[in-house]
Formats: sequence, structure tokens, C-alpha cells
Amino acid sequence: MSESDLKGLDNEISELSCKVQTLQQNCRHMESELKELKGSMTTPEMVKEIEELKKDCANYTEKLERIKSAANHVSPEEKEKVYNEKKLYCKEWRRRKRMATELLDAILEGYPKSKKQFFEEVGIETDEDFNVTVPSV
Repeated sequence: MSESDLKGLDNEISELSCKVQTLQQNCRHMESELKELKGSMTTPEMVKEIEELKKDCANYTEKLERIKSAANHVSPEEKEKVYNEKKLYCKEWRRRKRMATELLDAILEGYPKSKKQFFEEVGIETDEDFNVTVPSV
């Protein structure tokens, strides 16, 4: 073979290599696109999903209408009565807690052991033992 034939073959090889590289890149791109399409829903699946969502939406709308049209709503007077009772019970809770604390403090003045030991011996459980606080009104 002559020198010019070898150069011609080299050029052809480089052109074909570029072509192969381009085709491989296109193939990778198409494979990734295929993978993405396989992962997504088909048209019949989407239609089925849309039907299910519409059915759910209709059920929720019906439930909302039933709730809105219910006749057993709490009247403002009843609501106010409940809030007033809560306020009264919280006030009473605070008052009784204060009285008990004052009484226990008076007892503890002459008691030789600590407050904690006294509570354990007598069996007193405090709100703080159970992380309970009096609600603010």
C-alpha cells in the first residue's frame, strides 16, 4: 500500500470513529429517555388514576356538604358556656393548688427531711411530676 492509501484509510478511520462516537452518544441519550418513559405512567394508567382521583374528590365534596348541612352545630351560647366553665375550673385549680402548696409549706417548716422525701413518704403527686400545667385562660 502506498502512503496516500494509508492516509486515506486513516482519515476514513477517524471519520468512522467520530461517527461511532456520535451514534454512541445518541444511543445513550435514547436509552436514558427510554428509561424515563418506562418509569412514567402509561395513558391507560393515567386515565385510571384520574378516575380514582375524581371519585375521591366527589366523596370528599359530598362529605363536606354533609358536614356543612348538619344541624348539630354548637351554638354560640353553648360555646360561651363551655369556655366559661373552663375558665371557672382553671381558676378553681389554681386556687386549690395554691392552698395545698401553702399548707404543705407550713407542714414542711417543722419537718426535718426534704420536701421531696416528705412527698414520697406521704404519697403526694404534683402537677410537675407529670409535666402538667394549668391552662391559661
